[in-house]
Amino acid sequence: MSQAVIVDTVRSPMGRGRPGGALSSVHPVDLLAQVLTALVTRSQLDPGRVDDVLVGCVGQAGEQSATPGRMAWLAAGFPDHVPSVTIERKCGSGQQAVDFAVQGIVAGAYDIAIAAGVESMSRVPMGSARMGADPFGAGVHARYGDLVPQGVSAELVADKFGLSREELDAYSAQSHARAARASGAGEFDAEIVPVLRPDGTLVSRDETIRPDTTAERLAGLKAVFGTEEMRERFPHLDWKVTAGNSSQITDGAAALLVMSEERADQLGLRARARVVASAVCGDDPLPMLTGPIPATRRVLDRAGMTIGDIDAIEVNEAFASVPLAWLHEFDADPAAVNPRGGAIALGHPLGASGVRLLTTMLGQLDATGGRFGLQTMCEAGGMANAMIVERLGSARES
Repeated sequence: MSQAVIVDTVRSPMGRGRPGGALSSVHPVDLLAQVLTALVTRSQLDPGRVDDVLVGCVGQAGEQSATPGRMAWLAAGFPDHVPSVTIERKCGSGQQAVDFAVQGIVAGAYDIAIAAGVESMSRVPMGSARMGADPFGAGVHARYGDLVPQGVSAELVADKFGLSREELDAYSAQSHARAARASGAGEFDAEIVPVLRPDGTLVSRDETIRPDTTAERLAGLKAVFGTEEMRERFPHLDWKVTAGNSSQITDGAAALLVMSEERADQLGLRARARVVASAVCGDDPLPMLTGPIPATRRVLDRAGMTIGDIDAIEVNEAFASVPLAWLHEFDADPAAVNPRGGAIALGHPLGASGVRLLTTMLGQLDATGGRFGLQTMCEAGGMANAMIVERLGSARES
């Protein structure tokens, strides 16, 4: 059985996912193509040796409808014999792409693979593929009633775990502060590849970070999900989820190079990390966002580890209530959770976020000399991915 290793991982800057955002003029295919080009160039890899390109993308409509990984590969000028596939597990699509790439290496189906993700939310708005249709069907409605938007689920999670508006806003301000500190210290420089816009200008820094964010300013924002219908349905909720304590709608892409350990050695490439264990699971689809809790328990069990063994943790900040609920269940150091900020500050380009989190987490492990990292993502429908990685440099140093 082959050992799969991660050789390199890169991401684009994060742009606000709205018209006029830093990356809104860049077609999602061209956005991903530039990230793929940087990944291949940094590793001095012959792109013709890649067996498959696995790409997470949630909004598979409009400009993201033609197997975006395939189109990006061709746009990059790479050999046309290399195929691509699009993976959709909602917010965990990019992380699932990594799982499938690693599994393909271990099974011997791949020798070299690229796992990536892309989402241009300014150009393909969230929900475009649904177009007002009911995606649930009679059986789901009969079993669960009417499922709710994720923002309402975030309210249900906050209520279940007794999280106050002040806690949500304080956490969100902290996310921006951490990201601003990391950006100012150059901690994102090694992971970000500049993106060239059609007008010839380069975008090289995250647009989404707001260094002047404070809990006091966030307290002035109105809750956005308490419609009249939802207030009637959930009269016990006091409605505290705002745009400020939610993840940002974002444009972005990220890509990761994974291969067998033997091939990396043959090519003279340094293996940065390996995946120790991964897990996926489901949870109640009404609160929806609690899946990272059982997913974390499952992946720790598979790895034979405890939370105390983990040096860096990424819990995707879909909403502030998600990592705060996760922290309620695990005896983890809060300083180790999203230490460079999360999706509240850096944004959440749906299909790309799983690879973005892993990119940032490996950078944190490299900077601190940590050995193990854990990341987990909540996903629509009450699902979640979890993964534990080992930074291989730390094993060699010890």
